[in-house]
Amino acid sequence: MRLMPRQEYEERLARAKESSRRADDRHRRLAGFRLLVALGAALLGWAVYSGNLSIWVLLFAPIVFVVLVWLQSRAAGERRFAERAIAHYERGIGRLDDRWMGQGETGERFRDAAHPYSDDLDLFGIGSLFELLSTARTRAGERQLAQWLLSPTSGAEVLLRQQAIEELRDRIDLREELAALGEDFRTGVHPAELAEWGVAPCVEFASRAQPIALILSLLAAVLIVGYFATGVANAGVRVALICTGAVEALFALPLRGRVAGIVAAVEAPAHDLDLLSQVLARFEREHFQSAKLAALRSSLDVAGKPASKRIADLQRLIDLLHSRDNLLVRMFGPLVLWTTQIAFAIERWRAVSGSHVGQWVLAIGELEALSALAGYAYEHPKDPFPEVVEGSARISAEQLGHPLLPDAVCVRNDVDLFSDLNFVVISGSNMSGKSTYLRTIGVNAVLALAGAPVRARAMVISPLRIGASIRVSDSLQGGTSRFYAEITRLRDIVRLAEEGPTLFLLDELLNGTNSHDRGIGAAGVVRGLLDRGAVGIVTTHDLALTSLGEANQHFEDELKGGEISFDYRIRPGVVQKSNALELMRAIGLEV
Repeated sequence: MRLMPRQEYEERLARAKESSRRADDRHRRLAGFRLLVALGAALLGWAVYSGNLSIWVLLFAPIVFVVLVWLQSRAAGERRFAERAIAHYERGIGRLDDRWMGQGETGERFRDAAHPYSDDLDLFGIGSLFELLSTARTRAGERQLAQWLLSPTSGAEVLLRQQAIEELRDRIDLREELAALGEDFRTGVHPAELAEWGVAPCVEFASRAQPIALILSLLAAVLIVGYFATGVANAGVRVALICTGAVEALFALPLRGRVAGIVAAVEAPAHDLDLLSQVLARFEREHFQSAKLAALRSSLDVAGKPASKRIADLQRLIDLLHSRDNLLVRMFGPLVLWTTQIAFAIERWRAVSGSHVGQWVLAIGELEALSALAGYAYEHPKDPFPEVVEGSARISAEQLGHPLLPDAVCVRNDVDLFSDLNFVVISGSNMSGKSTYLRTIGVNAVLALAGAPVRARAMVISPLRIGASIRVSDSLQGGTSRFYAEITRLRDIVRLAEEGPTLFLLDELLNGTNSHDRGIGAAGVVRGLLDRGAVGIVTTHDLALTSLGEANQHFEDELKGGEISFDYRIRPGVVQKSNALELMRAIGLEV
């Protein structure tokens, strides 16, 4: 029997806490054993020194000590894994309890004030849709999820994503393991830079350069060992080492610029690849049935080593590169051409695997984005996938609610915009629910066209472009007024409608100008959008604009005893009352 999300999370959280406790107990016991072994080694040393035991007995102590260190390291790793699983399920329960705001990744870097609906629909920032959805571990996953929210796609692609999300919905183990993998390196790998570095032309070297470098490095290593093994006073070895160093300097000097270029080019895009390698390895173990997931999984398969192993190889090379700061490497690295050899190895890696990096990063990004949406689908089992239909612009939904609002306070309404009823004017006072209603429609349209379930009883939607003017404001830095910002956004939405079916959501249309100009301008804007096949809603508290609508709807408010109340239910027709003056008087304004 399938458990409900809360029960499942609570049981898994309890198991993770128990695993953490056991690992912590084992870690502490092993620490005690290490102390005992150290004390025992001291006693054995004293016995050997006293002549009571053979010196060979001392070999057992370091062997046992190393084994204990290894076991303790494993226990520490298991504890960290369990602690990350605990955090994963605590965040999940927080989402179920509507305590998630400010606890996750906000996606702030994806905000774009010029985007036609990003800020208006609260896609990014604290308490945003992105924060609610994103469980991605890599920048590639976060970037892909953000792109899906910002760029509605075709109906065929939405259907493929829905099938993939449905397949991933119940793979709780997969999401747990992804959440518990490695440390948090979101600030590390930059997917676009890594992909660009992978396909950049390889640095050219003479065909004999690498074999010569290998011979010189091996010779220098042998001479260094010989120098210390035969005694530093061995003049012959010392002279040979000096001569080898001189030859290496003559060899490396002409290559210095190219080697430095290789090192500089790889350090930023390939920083902190360990988590990416682990995420790749985890997805490589999965077998999928849906078309999209199967295609993404197959893109990770390359002849020879799997993608995760290849990325891990590159990570080892980067680690060796960073070890140049080690004292021993500083001392002897130049004599074995340390940086030159690593640069050669990096270019060999890029020649074999570089062309595949882009497809690996893209595949991981999509797999993580799908997994994040699958987690959302799992945590909202009552939310259906919308039916996506081709053709003219349409969005129809029953009992539509805002996904960022707790169920306890979320008031649901219907919406129906299609070719026969493509435009509605909604009137009502401030705070009555008009703006929230527009955001509810818009954010559910974003979810639907990203492939996710929607907060509704049912929804039918066509592939749409979305344009919203809800939260435009003036800009002191940009030198623009609110009215100018609004008409600029309206121009962009009209241009958007020229590209194909569009949903427009316009709040308090042209509120920054006089009634005469507002009426003429609003009529022109709406007519231009409808002529281009768009559907949408305009809200207003200016009743003169209600004449624009093919249909009118409204929200009501009620003022009793100086207090205003709203039920946030949409009703047919034009609002028949206004409480603005009564409310102003109620708070002490003389009007």
